[in-house]
This record gives sequence, structure tokens and C-alpha cells, in this order.
Amino acid sequence: MAVKKLRPITPGQRFRTAPVFDTITADKPEKSLVRSIKKSGGRNNTGKMTMRYLGGGHKRKFREIDFLRRKRDIPAVVNSIQYDPNRTGHIALLFYKDGAKSYILAPEGLKPGQEIIAGENVAPEVGNALPLSKIPLGTIIHSVELKPGQGAALARSAGSYAQLLAREGNYVTIKLPSGEMRLVLSKCFATVGAVSNSDHMNVSLGKAGRNRWLGRRPRTRGVAMNPVDHPMGGGEGRASGGHPRSRKGLYAKGRKTRHPKKYSNKLIIGKK
Repeated sequence: MAVKKLRPITPGQRFRTAPVFDTITADKPEKSLVRSIKKSGGRNNTGKMTMRYLGGGHKRKFREIDFLRRKRDIPAVVNSIQYDPNRTGHIALLFYKDGAKSYILAPEGLKPGQEIIAGENVAPEVGNALPLSKIPLGTIIHSVELKPGQGAALARSAGSYAQLLAREGNYVTIKLPSGEMRLVLSKCFATVGAVSNSDHMNVSLGKAGRNRWLGRRPRTRGVAMNPVDHPMGGGEGRASGGHPRSRKGLYAKGRKTRHPKKYSNKLIIGKK
């Protein structure tokens, strides 16, 4: 997929770069795999706003994605590649040999008519899902499980991927999109390839209204508020001193947020 630069015939198009849906092959979702979404607008059950800057947006339908790859050792044919408004990557509709249908995250290069499969002893080809213990070292993977049977948790957004680096005992070492090196149980499943729509990072919305269509309301800067509303508010003119911090006074931009005694700390080797 690529992005296109529009002719600036309106102010909103002057700085806009839009996605080109040349890899999308169907425009309507599979009815049996779709359900409705109830939006909260950032309010809880009493109507109190608990999440700021949420609300509005175009109506969406949720596509149920099979992150577990439940149908094992049953070949499936890719029927179509579709757009999903609920995520950045594209999705693929699979028709299994036994008549079942499901959606999966579409890897880069997957095309309609292609046959893929998930199982313990399948070939490490693009779109196939298999245990990390059976994937060759150096392979690009995505939709990696953290616990066996939990479902895909890592490398799921557009263009992201992890790399399998080493194997020792019951664990394998993978390099995550952040550069972090992490140990994962070799029984965990992963899908071969990188997530599709890698050009998503190059898309520029161009105007505030397009953000509203996505369900995002305007975000007010802390320095623009009064002292009663934010620790960084107040001051004469544009003066606003102090270290960047949250509305509740917690330091931002550099303060570590991970719990120092988190159970999985021993599985993180470091960054590369």
C-alpha cells in the first residue's frame, strides 16, 4: 500500500496525505463475523466523564478477529483483504475447507486465493501460524502470544513485526518493534510475516475535522490552563516553568512507568 498527496484545492487537503487502498479487495464485511459497538463517549455508568478527549466519531461495526487461530491443521483460502476501522492494519477473510469463516490480521504480501494454515508442523510461510519452537531463527513474525493459548498480544499494529533471534531451553529470544529483547515460551504461537499497511505511519489527517470523525475530541494543553486546572497552568503570557507533568502532578517525559517488581521483568533481556 502507498499514500497519495492530494491537490490542495481546499485548506484541509493542503497538508493531507491519504492512504491508497490498492490492496483492498472487498468493501463489505462478512455479516456472520460482525457485531455492533456501543460507544461510551468517555462516560461511566453514572454519566461522569472518566476519559477525556473521547466522543463522537463515525459509526463502526466490530469485526471479530481470530487472534488464537483456533482452526488448527485445517487449510484455509484467503477470500479477500479488507479494511478494518477498528485497527491500523488490514484484515483477511479466510474460508476454511470445513466451511468455517474467520478474520485474521493480514500480513504484508498476503493475496486472495492464497492458501494458509495454522498448526504444530506447518511450513514457516507468510500467513501460517506455528509455535515459536518450529520457526527458523531470523524469521520476521507478528501476532506473537505471550502465554500459550492466550492469543496474539505482540506486534499487531500496521507495519509492525518482531524477529526471532535465538532459542534456548523452553524459551526463545525475540526482538520487539520497540527494540526490546524478550524471552517468550517456545510453545507460544506466532504468525510468519509483518503486519500489512506499513504506510499507515505516513498518513497525515490534514484537518481537525478528520480527527473528530475518528472519535477524538480536541486535547487541551496543560500550559494553556489555569493553575487551578493543571500544575503547568498559569503564568504571564506564554511563561510556564517547571518539569512536564500530568494533571495529577506525576512527572512525564522520562519517568519510568513500569512496576519495579513486575513478574515478567526477568524475561526482559534489554534493548538493542
